[in-house]
Amino acid sequence: MEQSSATAPEKGSRKKPAKPKAENTQAQAGSANSPKGNQQRSNKLRGHPRDSPRDRLSKTLSWILRHGALSEGLVVRSDGFVKVVDLLANPRLESLDLDALQEIVKTDSKQRYALILEGGAEPESATWWIKANQGHTIKAPSVVLDLQPILSVSDIPTGVAIHGTTRKAWESISYLALATQGLSKMARNHIHLAQGIVGENVMSGMRKSSQILIFIDVQRAIDDGVNFFLSSNGVILTEGNEQGILGTKYFARVETSNRVSVPGWEGVQNV
Repeated sequence: MEQSSATAPEKGSRKKPAKPKAENTQAQAGSANSPKGNQQRSNKLRGHPRDSPRDRLSKTLSWILRHGALSEGLVVRSDGFVKVVDLLANPRLESLDLDALQEIVKTDSKQRYALILEGGAEPESATWWIKANQGHTIKAPSVVLDLQPILSVSDIPTGVAIHGTTRKAWESISYLALATQGLSKMARNHIHLAQGIVGENVMSGMRKSSQILIFIDVQRAIDDGVNFFLSSNGVILTEGNEQGILGTKYFARVETSNRVSVPGWEGVQNV
């Protein structure tokens, strides 16, 4: 298996590769999910109309690979990969070709995607596949990502795990702690934690707009039986407890984005 973030065209070649035609994957069985029929699908891009065309295209790509692959009629392997040829046939991505897709993968600041070439000694006989590295709402057994277990806090390269959130969301955690009990994975398969603060040698796991930083005592949670994993692009993932909650008792400290302690944060800790 050859893995690649992007493949540059040969020097001197000015001919742009034609957009590949979709293969008929509807009849495939056994190794992947069956799509939800041949319903007519929208060609509307995700994102806000004020976003740049590239940003809307990137948001649409992320949404399809993380959440909408099955509803968009794509066949998804159990490891989360879909055929690029099928993805590019989606009407939402009609302006995207293989070259542009490779560029999006290569330049994505958070390394959201993995793009690989499988099978065949020659490119003509091989198949391109793409997946999102994390953030899925497509449930197991449909998608089971290859994640590295974290058995100790020492397995985290930075030794730090932080969840970034907004002031509004923090208020729901702090004032309704007995009801919410902590961080929830909600519709996603995992709660996402970053290995540091965005901009400080950290690429993914936290939104740049985060106003509140919740530092997690990973070792205490592991000792209590909570599972943690490391994705291929360095995001720390956990399913939390049986209810999908990472309890507030695992909050080590809470700070604002300018590194000032949030007053009274200790009061949300449940033991």
